[in-house]
Amino acid sequence: MTAAPGAHIALATLPNLRDAGGWVAAGGRRVRTGLLFRSTALDRLDDADAATLAGYGIRCVVDFRTETERVNQPDRALAGVRAMVEDVLADSQVAAPAQMQAFFRDPAQAIAFLASGRADDAMRSAYREFITLPSARAGLGAFYRLLLDGVDVPVLYHCTTGKDRTGWATAALLTLLGVSEDDVYREYLLTNEQLLPALEPLFQRFAAHGAPRELLIPVLGVDRSYLDEAFRVMRAEFGGIEAYFAEGLGIRETEQAALADRLLIDA
Repeated sequence: MTAAPGAHIALATLPNLRDAGGWVAAGGRRVRTGLLFRSTALDRLDDADAATLAGYGIRCVVDFRTETERVNQPDRALAGVRAMVEDVLADSQVAAPAQMQAFFRDPAQAIAFLASGRADDAMRSAYREFITLPSARAGLGAFYRLLLDGVDVPVLYHCTTGKDRTGWATAALLTLLGVSEDDVYREYLLTNEQLLPALEPLFQRFAAHGAPRELLIPVLGVDRSYLDEAFRVMRAEFGGIEAYFAEGLGIRETEQAALADRLLIDA
């Protein structure tokens, strides 16, 4: 390992990029590095950063976004890299994380909603849907099966800001692999350090309309309570992470063991 787990990979046009590996897992093993990269969408990726990204040997980009998000801000295609779409929120009637693009085009409407105090609830509702929606189960199951097959790895996976759909996909996988709860949450909360600085222009734009930074944090950042809600619903629905993968995502116990063998390495 050349960097601490969760170390930020600083690309100016691809915020919130980091390797999801490196964490200590079950039996003292570690999650392999160089296989799992999480980020924001690739719509603003410039030539220089695309060249840097190519150096990581990525073979597949998995996009968790809705069709509207993909049409409005299409990913930059990477030469020789497979593009895979898994719309986690396709079945959602609310899809709060997917609505941020339109939401923040109208500062007055956004400020009114944020000031109402409903933003936290909307985010927690979205995290419940990551567990309950058929589209979420199908999309996440396909993503983990891609990792299990191992043909198209290393993989980069993302949503719009790389924090909610991407955050749950990472947290669930690390939990299955036996990473401690403290480290799962530590990895998840790194988004507040690695994404929010890149959103400074948006903070300033809203400040000009009288909205303090604290008002935007619930939707632009991540909060421990959001991940708490996803795990709470997962346990209520399935009892535990192994059953969630087996019954909810279609990754059977033998396949879970094979996934661990593929993604873990002796420390």
